[in-house]
Amino acid sequence: MTLDCHDLVRATRRLAAATAAAKDTLNAQDGKLGDGDLGITLANGWAEADSAELPTDDLGRAFMVLSKAFQRVSASSYGTLLATGLMAAARAAKGRESIEMTEISGLLAAARDAMMARGRGELGQKSVLDVLDALAAATADLAEREEIARAARISVDRTLEGFRQRPAGLGRARMYGDASIGLDDPGMLAVKIMLDGLMA
Repeated sequence: MTLDCHDLVRATRRLAAATAAAKDTLNAQDGKLGDGDLGITLANGWAEADSAELPTDDLGRAFMVLSKAFQRVSASSYGTLLATGLMAAARAAKGRESIEMTEISGLLAAARDAMMARGRGELGQKSVLDVLDALAAATADLAEREEIARAARISVDRTLEGFRQRPAGLGRARMYGDASIGLDDPGMLAVKIMLDGLMA
């Protein structure tokens, strides 16, 4: 089973719809630990990506188009990190019409590493990096869409639960210290919303 450019077009459409619907929820959550604009960042970014014309013969170039869409409309740190992750996926899939589903884990790991380098973050700081790391581990060696979706959902829920009672240690949220305990990291929650949209 493979992932190709047509799958990416459908995924982008779903992500645009899901993030538009969750914009206010994400803004409210982000307002507790950040600038309160994460919902706008994601909704605008995926709307721009959905309006772009993706190539049908090169998955790497398709990922790059998505990355550039986010760069055009988002100057926020999360938008920049997401664009960086998409760029890492573009490099990994360059020149290929499709990839095997077993390679999804590798794309997630590549995005995680690129985002860590760009944002100078570390694992364990209660951020989007932690949920990407968990997703990469949970989907390793899985080949079927259904089992990947199931493993991904479980992984994201467990990661959110596992970090909820920890203080934030990265980005603007770290300034809240112990006040961030008991709250979900907005960036991690955004991944759950995007994943739910993909699987809808």
